[in-house]
Amino acid sequence: MAEVAAETTKSVRSTGELMALAEALIFVADEPITARTIADLLQEDRPSVEAALQALREEYENRESGLQVREVAGGWQIATRTELHEYIRQFLKTRPSAKLSIAALETLAVIAYKQPVTVPEILEIRGVQSASAIKTLLEKRLIVTKGHKETVGRPMLYGTSKEFLIHFGLKDLSDLPSVEDFEDLVA
Repeated sequence: MAEVAAETTKSVRSTGELMALAEALIFVADEPITARTIADLLQEDRPSVEAALQALREEYENRESGLQVREVAGGWQIATRTELHEYIRQFLKTRPSAKLSIAALETLAVIAYKQPVTVPEILEIRGVQSASAIKTLLEKRLIVTKGHKETVGRPMLYGTSKEFLIHFGLKDLSDLPSVEDFEDLVA
């Protein structure tokens, strides 16, 4: 009964109002904000908020804005368009963020596609030790520990982090290219 009462007390805003409110919340959020959080804050139903978010994304795309509203790491974020990053770097007089070594990229790819995975399993796939690459990826918060494998020695399991999704602009792991496409890119 309380759930029904809560549903009836939710306000009804126009799509335009929801778009404006969602845009403001996304703008001030430190990290991607979920549709559920926006719906809860605004006391609106989630389908209405999700429709407003899609409309907001389309509005940014249609006006060819320098910004984009994108869904990353399970939430929504306002970001500059990728194709404009070089101009922004020039203006800010910054260099691109430190690049990952080939070993770190290979290790990250193995973890992303095979997670949760142990160091011995990464060694088996890559054919070389990956301890320093794993240390680098942990320091950059691109991977996290996911517990221990229930086997002899209980080795640590690794998987990608939310920071990985944000860094690579992925909504979730299903946005990763297929292994075949990835092999084509590397070749």
